[in-house]
Amino acid sequence: MKKQILTLFLIFLLFPSIAVASGHGHHKAVKKGILLVAFGSSIPEAQVSFENIDKRVKKEFANIPVQWAFTSSIIRNKLAKQGKTLDSVAVALAKMMDQGFTHVAVQSLHTIRGEEFNDLLHTAYAFNNMAGGIEKIMIGSPLLSSHQDMEAVTDAIIENIPAKRKKNEAVVLMGHGTPHPSNAFYAALMFHLQRKDANIFVGTVEGSPTIDDIATMLKEKKIKKVHLIPFMSVAGDHARNDMAGEEDDSWKSILEKQGINCEVVLKGTAEYDNMIDIWVGHLKDVMAHF
Repeated sequence: MKKQILTLFLIFLLFPSIAVASGHGHHKAVKKGILLVAFGSSIPEAQVSFENIDKRVKKEFANIPVQWAFTSSIIRNKLAKQGKTLDSVAVALAKMMDQGFTHVAVQSLHTIRGEEFNDLLHTAYAFNNMAGGIEKIMIGSPLLSSHQDMEAVTDAIIENIPAKRKKNEAVVLMGHGTPHPSNAFYAALMFHLQRKDANIFVGTVEGSPTIDDIATMLKEKKIKKVHLIPFMSVAGDHARNDMAGEEDDSWKSILEKQGINCEVVLKGTAEYDNMIDIWVGHLKDVMAHF
């Protein structure tokens, strides 16, 4: 039994896209659609990330309708109080079903296959059992899902490092982190990055490595200055407060208390074309099956 579970887990991690629905036994005129799914952000300045991806996807798939859903109920509720309605994945798929879509590519804009991505999978699976619904739903993988992704993301990060960064200065990336086993991708990414640049570090807000782990590594190397950069699709609340805020527990404050100067870059991964290339590549893989 344990071997079967391990095998299923490895298959889940390694396959770049996942088909979660197939034909319902009858034929309808094919109507393809794309659903882009992000965590979401209530920060107005962070919306540029979503706009960048939206424009790119609509350019790549000019004849296919593109819709959006957001997985964070906290973000959806917060924006609803401001009069802005955002769909959850379930609501978005229900609308697409009512609109007669037969084939839907759901592209995750998450960073890893963590809890949010797994919730997305479960919702898509639920729609598989609805008679007369969408005939085929496929999920495009998040940013980091395979060894190939790891190499592509590593190269993109290095390419995007601020040009003014000097050789003896470090780059510290802030990932979200998760209690899910996929949190291991962050440490793996740091390993790949440090094979090419020994002074790039990856920490997380809610997983490991922690900021304390990173601070210890920086002190061991006698680093005196770092460039703090979010490793999240948007430079939202975590980037602006947990990373760059003036509170005592922000990464910037923690490092500066230890004599390490910090320069902040408030730019999410979805603001870089070479990162968007990776998500779009996953979406192309899915669309090729329709």
